[in-house]
Amino acid sequence: MARTWLSVRVELVSGHGADLWPRPGRVFAAARSHSFAQFATAIDRAFGRWDLAHLHLFTLSDGTRVSPLDWWDGEAPDSTVDGHAAKLSRLQAGEQFAYVFDMGDDWAHLCTVSEKRVDPVDELGEAPDRPMPYWGWGDLPDQYARRWDGDDGESPMPKRPACELGDLPPILPQWGERRRG
Repeated sequence: MARTWLSVRVELVSGHGADLWPRPGRVFAAARSHSFAQFATAIDRAFGRWDLAHLHLFTLSDGTRVSPLDWWDGEAPDSTVDGHAAKLSRLQAGEQFAYVFDMGDDWAHLCTVSEKRVDPVDELGEAPDRPMPYWGWGDLPDQYARRWDGDDGESPMPKRPACELGDLPPILPQWGERRRG
């Protein structure tokens, strides 16, 4: 397969009231025939989002807004293009645009289309039916800023067990053993 797919760098700029630096990011291979809705799903999966019941919106460099219109119950921002129908072929090499997931917590991403196209077989080992990340970096914050199971945002951090790995079942050789200091 030729180098026909877009390569799009996506950096998480801010969310949940915090600016992120250094910015975690992922680089995606995406066919020009993929929809913006498919790209949104790929971004959300690659950034560890598990509660996907939130609105999302792309804002292109020319101001065009792209989002699944059926999610908005007729309340979509004026002139919004349907993300299920709009294809990534609208994007140009070097173009930058924004993606926001969860309009309340505003997880904002800067997306940059590479000047060079990629071959999905070279990058991913196959030509998948949806956009896929092929490179990434950085720590990804939890979607709701939870630091542990049961975090309510007010409780103190739980204490680490005295024997760090001793609380684990002995499935792996190093588990279930006391650390020697």
